[in-house]
Amino acid sequence: MKSNTKLLIIFSLSIVLIFIGAISAMPKVQNRTDLEPFAKCITDSGAKFYGAYWCTHCQEQKKMFGTAKNLLPYVECSTADGKGQLPICTENNISGYPTWGFKDGSTLSGAVTLELLAEKTSCSLP
Repeated sequence: MKSNTKLLIIFSLSIVLIFIGAISAMPKVQNRTDLEPFAKCITDSGAKFYGAYWCTHCQEQKKMFGTAKNLLPYVECSTADGKGQLPICTENNISGYPTWGFKDGSTLSGAVTLELLAEKTSCSLP
């Protein structure tokens, strides 16, 4: 084999390995079906999930809950045209999406892990 061919093969394999590593390092989106009790507990804890229908991070957060996403304490913040914010979110000083508000007055911005939501709400994660 020519040395150029060997280098090309090594380079190609390196790119493939880097790509596989990058994919495996990405956060896993869960599509679980056993999260109904967890989602109900979050709602019962008094937490609120503020988001906007056009927000991709909000959609990612919902996907983490799989079929239980409809049980979350979701509060829509965007006006129908996507250009403004509804009063409930303005009154609660929501400036980014998603934002989680908790009974103790603390907030977390961005898509939050299920483990952190369990910690913040004292809900058991299955």
